[in-house]
Order: sequence, then structure tokens, then C-alpha cells
Amino acid sequence: MRRLALVVVLIAAALVVAVPPASAHPLGNFSINHLDRLKVSSDRVDVTYILDQAEIPTFQERGLSPAQVLTRKRAEVSRGLVLTVDGRRVPLQFAPGAQISHPPGQGGLKLTRVVLPLTARVAHPRAVSLHDGTFPGRIGWKAVIAVPGSGTDVRSNVPSTDPTNGLRSYPKSSLSSPLDERDAALSVKPGNGALTAPRGDGHIATTHNRSGDGFAGVFADAAAGKGVLVFFLLAAFGWGAIHALSPGHGKTMVAAYLVGTRGTARHAVALGATVTITHTIGVFTLGVVTLLLSALILPEQLYPWLNLASGVMVVAIGATVLRKRVHRHQHHHHHHHDDLTTKGIVAMGASAGLLPCPSALVVLLGAIAQHQVALGLLMIVVFSLGLAGTLTVLGLLVVFAQGRVHLSGRLATALPAISALVIVSAGLVLTVQAVPKVV
Repeated sequence: MRRLALVVVLIAAALVVAVPPASAHPLGNFSINHLDRLKVSSDRVDVTYILDQAEIPTFQERGLSPAQVLTRKRAEVSRGLVLTVDGRRVPLQFAPGAQISHPPGQGGLKLTRVVLPLTARVAHPRAVSLHDGTFPGRIGWKAVIAVPGSGTDVRSNVPSTDPTNGLRSYPKSSLSSPLDERDAALSVKPGNGALTAPRGDGHIATTHNRSGDGFAGVFADAAAGKGVLVFFLLAAFGWGAIHALSPGHGKTMVAAYLVGTRGTARHAVALGATVTITHTIGVFTLGVVTLLLSALILPEQLYPWLNLASGVMVVAIGATVLRKRVHRHQHHHHHHHDDLTTKGIVAMGASAGLLPCPSALVVLLGAIAQHQVALGLLMIVVFSLGLAGTLTVLGLLVVFAQGRVHLSGRLATALPAISALVIVSAGLVLTVQAVPKVV
């Protein structure tokens, strides 16, 4: 038993000491991605504008017909796409062949894919530049590539390769640090269609199967009646538990908080319950924003602020625990459980569950779109329970280890203060990473 306890302590210590970087949430469900294929010939410039719009912005246009959506996208392109030839702006005209489709997305929702051919008549261009200012401020993949033209030799500052295959699959890093290339400059001379361009990243691993991995895929199957509900609920719980293991979901803070305050099993369970409630409320709140307030604020704009709020809360909690530890050490007072208050437990649990998973939001919107609201709400609650279950188990392991392992007097005295410093450090990391995204 003592050996098992020692193993548990080592695992908990690794989680406490190693402050994980707060990685960005996978905001692919919010993204608006666009690509320009630029071709310069001796008598014309052709641009093919490709748009891949993810589930949530597509859901927000659910009341519009495909023709109305296409009209909106054309208007955006007319405003934002600027072509300059030999120092003067040249208007681009829409050519025949516009396409719009709605491929399947996650959670039973649809995506929007638009292809718009544009052209401009020019005579023997020498310098061509393109600026894509469409959808400013929206997250997503933005790229401009050059393709060979007719009767010209072109030197380009943008690559000729496209690792996304026309925005059908994306490099695995795209959700955390998507390409943001909106400008191209080409020098042109008469020739035979040669193109000199920088080498693109054409061999990087890409994501596939955007139509329903993970929690959103479980809901889609449940809504379609493809199995027994109890198994789908178990799967939702499992995805929530796995989601809690990803970076930035409070594992370090919860473990350090219980160590620093000498928490009990009851406190660990209370933390888990708070995480469940906070995460569920967060999903519902973002759902309301998406449905009713998207004209005023975009839901993805709330994530940096939620990250900042979480970081500030964690810093405040850690500072409070550290202050109490120092005070008790100075007064030689050893009733450690007095450090734990209902307010502290609620604050720590809220900071861990404050940032709702985008997949859970997709499930909520998918439930509304498919008139399966009760099922969607049930699965979100179960998912949140799975998320909280992982954190609760971790907390119970920490509590169990504290009661079984006897540390030296000096280390036992210092460990709560060290844990408080870990909480402060983790909160500072969250805060520092969030600040640039909200200013």
C-alpha cells in the first residue's frame, strides 16, 4: 500500500510541478477560411476565390437560401478583394461558374463551401498585387497562391502549392496557428507560362474527416438513432473525461490547490461538481450569444476573455492560499482545513470549467437545428460530468496520497507554500497568454 501511495504522490507531483502551457482551444468550428488562386496571363488576371465556412457561422445563416448566402459572399468579396496592376487598382468582375455547397460538418451541422471565379482584363501587365481583406477579424486559414498563366513568365512572393487541397484538409497546426497570408506580389514579363515561386509547405501532415470525430460525432449518431442511448451517454462521458486531459483544463491547479490547502475527499468532489455546473452554464451562455447576440459580439471573441478571466481568478486564488500559508507559518498554527472556504472551492472549480469546449457548443447548436434539444442538453451535461470526473479522480488521488505518505517535517511544511506558488505561476501563464488576444 505504501508503494502504491508513493506512486500516486509522484504522479500528482509531476502534474503539480509541470505547469502545462495553456494551449488555444480548437476553434475550427468558428473559422471562416479562404484561399485565392491568382493567375496572370498576358491579357487578363484571373482569381479563384474559395471559401470554407465552418459549422457555427454556417448555422448563423440557417434562415437564408443558398442564393442569398451566395449573394452575401459576393458582396464580401467585392468589398475586400483588391487587385492592383502596374500601380493602379483594377476592378475584378465575377465570371460564370460560381458554386455553393453545404458539406456535412460536426454534430449534424453543415459547412458552407463557395467557389467564386473572378477576372480582370489587362494588357501586358508588369506588376500585379492582390490583397484579400475579406472577413477581417475572423479566425481561420487565409492563403494566396500563384498558378501559371498564359504568355507570361511570373516571379511570385507567394507559393504555388496548396497544402489544404482547396481548403478541404488542413495542416494539423492550423487550428492553433493558422496561416494568415492575405497579400501577393508578382512581377511579370512576356514568356511561356513559367512560374517562379517560393517553396510551400507541401508535405506537412493534415487533418481529415471533419464530419464528426469525437463528442460531436457521438451526438450526430445518437440524433440519427444509430444505437442505444445509454451507450452514447457513456461515450459522451468518456469524451468529457478525455477532454479534461488536454492542456489548459485545470489539472495542475486542482491538484496544487488541494495540496496547498490540505483538502479532503469532500472538497475534491465539491470541486468536480463546480466544474460540471460551470462548464454546462458556459456552453449554454455561448449558445445564447450565437443564437441571439452574434450581431453584437462573435462567440469566438469571448474565448480570449474567458481565458483571461480564468487566469486572473487562478492568480488570485493562488495568492490567497500563499498568504494564508505564510500567515499560519508565522503564527505556528496548524489547522490547515481552515484554508478551505466555499468561496475558494467555487472559484477554483469555476476557473477550471470556465472555458467551454467548442465541440459541446456544436452539439448544442446541432441539437437546436435538428429539434433534438433535450438530447443535446442531456449529452452536454454528461460530457461535463466526464470532464469533472477526471479532475475529481485526480483530486481524490492527491488527497489519498497526502494521507498515506509521510514526508519529512521541513518538506511537509514547505509543500503547501510550493503548491500555492505553482497555482500563481499557472495563473500568470494563462493571463500572459490571454492578454495579447484581447488587446
